[in-house]
Amino acid sequence: MSTQPQTLTAEQPLSASPLALLAAIVLFAAITPTLLMTAPAVAAQLASQWQLGPARIGDLFSTELGAMSLATLPAFWWLKRVDWRRAALLAGTLFIVANLLSIWAQDYGVLLALRFCSALAGGSLMIICLSSAASTANPSRTYGLWVMGQLAVGALGLGILPRLFEHYGLAACYLLLALLMSLCLPLARCFPPGAPLSDSSAAQAPAAPRGKALCGILGILGFYISLSGVWTFIGSIGAKAGISAQASGEWLAVATVMGIVGAGCTSLIGNRLPRRLLLLLGYALLAGSVLLLLGAPTLARFAVAALAFKFTWTFLLPLILACLADLDRSGKLMNASNLVIGGGLAIGPALAGRLIEHSGGFQPLLIGGAGLALLSLALILGCRRPS
Repeated sequence: MSTQPQTLTAEQPLSASPLALLAAIVLFAAITPTLLMTAPAVAAQLASQWQLGPARIGDLFSTELGAMSLATLPAFWWLKRVDWRRAALLAGTLFIVANLLSIWAQDYGVLLALRFCSALAGGSLMIICLSSAASTANPSRTYGLWVMGQLAVGALGLGILPRLFEHYGLAACYLLLALLMSLCLPLARCFPPGAPLSDSSAAQAPAAPRGKALCGILGILGFYISLSGVWTFIGSIGAKAGISAQASGEWLAVATVMGIVGAGCTSLIGNRLPRRLLLLLGYALLAGSVLLLLGAPTLARFAVAALAFKFTWTFLLPLILACLADLDRSGKLMNASNLVIGGGLAIGPALAGRLIEHSGGFQPLLIGGAGLALLSLALILGCRRPS
């Protein structure tokens, strides 16, 4: 029999307080995807400073997203064998080194390799954050703060980075990421040493049936395919309806703020209301916001749809992740969700683009997006453990 549970129990007195663990989860998870959250500003700087074309810029961001998702594969091995605190320290150090070296990169191939290493380290940290959040007393609240931290850092980055780029160039972004990670690195000791279940608690909370786990994974995949497909082309939908780029851009910027509000609402509600009720209300509002874009929406209808869409996106995500955490608190399922989220973000726009080209309009995309959201609801409800 493995001695890991005894090791964890012996180290438990050294574990940090719940508040320190929450700070580690939120801060690490906010810093690691910063480059992806500020992609518009970074992409513009890459084009002006490095003279890169759209294809090369796209490849660079695809590499970042792909590496963060691919971090899932080695994690299936080390999650059970390596102390999560040491893994976080190692991943954080690699993240810092890769970003510092990115400052002096002069060749596109070198920059691509360094960004892959940085994102791989960031993806490993994200897995530790997701798995640690599953062990907290109120996972839905923790995941709400997890999402809110990422959105807040992304919004701040989009406001600050363009000004820094004017004076210091792209190096400012990489240096800022390295400095932020250096400040947060001491919090690595606040993570649990590993999966929190001991032998006795594991007996009381048996592993979920594979069918339920599969339903949960497919549910989050459908959720992200639907969201990313619609969100990618929401500006084009507004343009076709005769809404100016400036007006739609302003409302989409406000929608980002609504995303922070949505995640904050989930954190405030926590376990006070039945999760099933919140899922039903959230998914109904999500599907409704997508269908509001049908036809040629007026500016008012477009604005309501965009605000509701972004609000429900971040309102639902913590609830979905909490459902997965209920199925398996060892970290394996949360690790798999990291890969599925990246896959959904990549698949959604590709499918949506082809659907628009073949149909010649946005109606099939919107109806399909709403239908896929409702299918995701059915899968998530189907994966839940009995109360």
